[in-house]
Amino acid sequence: MLNQLKGLAKDGSSLGSPSSANGANNGEFDLLIVGGGATGVGCALDAVTRGLNVALVERDDFAAGTSSRSTKLVHGGVRYLEKAFLEMDYEQYKLVVEALHERGVFLKIAPYLSYQLPIMLPLYQMWKIPYYWAGSKAYDFLAGGEGLSHSYFLSKRRALEAFPMLKADRLAGAMVYYDGAHNDSRMNVAIALTAINHGAVMANHVEVVELLKRPRLTNIGQQGLGEKEIYGAVVRDTLTGDTWTVRAKGVVNATGPFTDGLRKLDSGIQTQEIVAPSAGVHIILPNYFSPRRMGLIDPNTSDGRVIFFLPWAGNTIAGTTDSPTEVSANPLPAEKDIAWILKEVENYLDPAIKVRRGDVLAAWSGIRPLVRDPAAKNTAALVRNHMINVSESGLLTIAGGKWTTYRAMAKETIDKAIETFNLQPKGPCVTEHTLLLGSHNWSKNMFIKIIQHFGIETEVAQHLSDSYGDRAWAVAAEAEMTGLRWPIFGKRLVWGYPYIEAEVRYAVKREYACTAIDVLARRTRLAMLNARAAKEALPRVIEIMTEELKWSPARQREEYERTLVFLTTMGLQQLHLRDAINPAGPATTDDEFSAFYTRSHFVPQELARLKEAFMKMDHTGHGQIRQRDVAGVLKSLDMNVAKKELQRIVKEVELTKSSTVEFGEFLEIIAAIKESRGRSRLPELAVDHEGREQFSTVRSGGGV
Repeated sequence: MLNQLKGLAKDGSSLGSPSSANGANNGEFDLLIVGGGATGVGCALDAVTRGLNVALVERDDFAAGTSSRSTKLVHGGVRYLEKAFLEMDYEQYKLVVEALHERGVFLKIAPYLSYQLPIMLPLYQMWKIPYYWAGSKAYDFLAGGEGLSHSYFLSKRRALEAFPMLKADRLAGAMVYYDGAHNDSRMNVAIALTAINHGAVMANHVEVVELLKRPRLTNIGQQGLGEKEIYGAVVRDTLTGDTWTVRAKGVVNATGPFTDGLRKLDSGIQTQEIVAPSAGVHIILPNYFSPRRMGLIDPNTSDGRVIFFLPWAGNTIAGTTDSPTEVSANPLPAEKDIAWILKEVENYLDPAIKVRRGDVLAAWSGIRPLVRDPAAKNTAALVRNHMINVSESGLLTIAGGKWTTYRAMAKETIDKAIETFNLQPKGPCVTEHTLLLGSHNWSKNMFIKIIQHFGIETEVAQHLSDSYGDRAWAVAAEAEMTGLRWPIFGKRLVWGYPYIEAEVRYAVKREYACTAIDVLARRTRLAMLNARAAKEALPRVIEIMTEELKWSPARQREEYERTLVFLTTMGLQQLHLRDAINPAGPATTDDEFSAFYTRSHFVPQELARLKEAFMKMDHTGHGQIRQRDVAGVLKSLDMNVAKKELQRIVKEVELTKSSTVEFGEFLEIIAAIKESRGRSRLPELAVDHEGREQFSTVRSGGGV
């Protein structure tokens, strides 16, 4: 693909003519799109299916930014509909209608990656039942015949049957409505691959370093354009350092949060910034915190924000926050935001279910690029949805919007590009009916044939079907024999998740994965589901990629260290980096460090030592000690804890109602002490400690 971007044949040889690899005249593309997120690849697919010659470059990987860090919903926005009616806002109403239409398109063009999800709205006041019933029915009505099920009301008993973890106290009932959900980065990759399949030339890990300008030859004196025009860009391969020139009739800026960077490259460092970046933090919890097929929404949190609590990829996702931030490639989730999400989630769960900080398997932050229109009279006001702007030199910028409306945004952008750059498409926009790669021969029961044909585990086969569609056959064909009676094929990368080694090979060969991060975060979703599991899988991922890409030992080490740093942005604690030096095999640590980070998980030797110390204080032989003897047991274990700190921990693990402590409860105290000491030793990354909520760890989750 890089050779085609350079105007060469696929094998790197000269084409023997001045035309580019996809037939562009004189080596010139119609459009060069910068940015490989949802909007960028959507623009590429729209343009190439109209018959235009398209190139796209992405500085990192497809979906490396915001497009892989969404709430995973494809929705019209029930909250936006409520605001539209309450404020009599017709523009807001139109946005909801458009999003609902696009939701339906999503489910049709990528049926294996998107699906309908029932979402429960628990109601704790009787008067809210008719209010939200009417709102849910209005939402159904506006969706029309898009194929989703209709909303319904549940009594208190039925609501608790459907969502057993729900808090029962004062529950009046619940409304359940349907929205769409999807695997965001897999969707992004599928759109990119579909565009490539139609003839687009794309390259990830290639950045624009200069925009090329010349005296204007087209649209002179029209559309507010200046005396100079952009005719291409100098690009650089970020992995090799190679640079070359890509010529194009027009350049589209679809770089999301990094929009202002390219605008300044065009118009100078003094260019007015239009992006108001907002951080949205999500956390991943174990699957036992939510039903497998039903989510939950809280439209009225303590500070007025909306929070979702959804099943996703075998775990539970909770979020999001919305707070001003700085633009960065890999933003860190703030500890105070994680604490806020945990607190809000706990408000809706049965009091017997404790959501602890140690249950968090991963935590990550995405930057939502809220934008101001530089052409508007009030340039300080944020636009409601998205914004398209053309600079004097012709840089076409598309910014804002959301995942659900990526296709409509792309259509509007390419319409504007055709007008601005005098392009000659061969047909109209057809993306509303263009199936994404993997959809054509996929069926919901396809996984059964994969099991029967390859002898792959049911969970793995379902995962392959739901992630790759009809291309799951090609992935399964890469699988190696396990050497077991069952499964016959398909070695897992890590225990507890359905990702197999064959996916790494397929990602390198067929999905343009160039780094271990590409594989762990965007081709599989392991890094975003469980940061520690991703760390465990990392050595094997590097080993497989080395076999495919012939990496040197130096490159292997670089990949290992770079990926470990990336995993800190997924919630992996920074002190895990101590063992980031050995990519050749499993990480090893000294006993003290290992014990320090076992958190609520105890190795057998440690359990035996704790049990022995506990039993020495069990004078009755009933498996209990007096609460006042806990300090003595801790002292015998060389775990000296201040009296006030111990009182706080005992209260935190809810042992204040009894004068005795059982061994299981004693382990909870030990886990909480380890968690507390972990915080005191951990150099927090960009975290404001003031007023931080304290959440203890119990023996569950295996979190970060």
